Amino acid sequence: MDKFSKIRAYRCGWLLQLIDWPIVFPGIYLNMHRTTSSVRVKGAEHVRQRFWPFPKHPGHLFLTNHRDIVLDAAYMSVMLRQEKNIRPFMGIGNNLFGKWWIEPVVRLMRCFVVIRDSKGLHEQMANSQLLSEYIREQIEHGRSVWLAQREGRAKDGNDRTQPSVIKMLTMSGESKDLLQKVRELNICPVSINYEYDPCDYLKAQEMQLKRDDATWKKTKQDDILSMATGIKGQKGRVVYHFTPSINGWIDANEEELRTMNRNQQIDAICRQIDHQIHANYEDYDRTSPEFEAYLKSRLALIDIPNKDEAFLMDKLHEMYNNPVINKQAALQ
Repeated sequence: MDKFSKIRAYRCGWLLQLIDWPIVFPGIYLNMHRTTSSVRVKGAEHVRQRFWPFPKHPGHLFLTNHRDIVLDAAYMSVMLRQEKNIRPFMGIGNNLFGKWWIEPVVRLMRCFVVIRDSKGLHEQMANSQLLSEYIREQIEHGRSVWLAQREGRAKDGNDRTQPSVIKMLTMSGESKDLLQKVRELNICPVSINYEYDPCDYLKAQEMQLKRDDATWKKTKQDDILSMATGIKGQKGRVVYHFTPSINGWIDANEEELRTMNRNQQIDAICRQIDHQIHANYEDYDRTSPEFEAYLKSRLALIDIPNKDEAFLMDKLHEMYNNPVINKQAALQ
């Protein structure tokens, strides 16, 4: 039995390669037309073209910030197919499989499963090892992979790479050297920018619910609502900014990195990924009266007991202002 069977994207061979463009992609293009002002790519020169089916294409690991549950990866897949003839494999958490049909559909669309409901530390470590080996196998065979820089979306817009993601990615590989393992993955940070976040009011609502009840947790129905809201909601101008592989940074700073222990190296790698993402955020106007009116309209959509409007408005401001603050810090 294939050891990757419980997480792998379905392998449908040449047939799916021939039919996915006329069947899957028109739906995504229609969604772009209905819910965005534009979807653009910047920094495409940092991504190597794939001349399908040969020569062998060097795989990329596109590590990105996370704005929308479904469309972050879907839009990027369409734009990369159009710009560079690349269809990345995409990681999706099994916590999102709220309906029976979601899992087979997303596996058909080149999604592999990130298992997030492990029972106990031993099972969690085994699943992380399996995921790490699967991602490395794709890269080694010249395939590209999309993965978010953290588990779940940053509710406050403060995008930070979780060290646990880098630790998971480096669990596999024959080399015992951390820096060599990272080089082999060819990590290319990508900055995803939405002018408007369709789920902004849901995120603010979650933050008050957690504040008022420390035991509150999202249900699968909440995840499905967030998915549907993200798909149907207006996003304004969307920009994907691709940045160079961090391998060049590792080469330039290897002497300093060699003086660090493993955890310090991982922290330094996370900071570099964050720097490349933050420095390439798009500049949107967050100070105009029109934008303030937009936030008030989002506040009006929140319907919960003991609605704290001052707290909620502060959180809405925070999730849009944090990218601006992080970009300014990165450029300095």
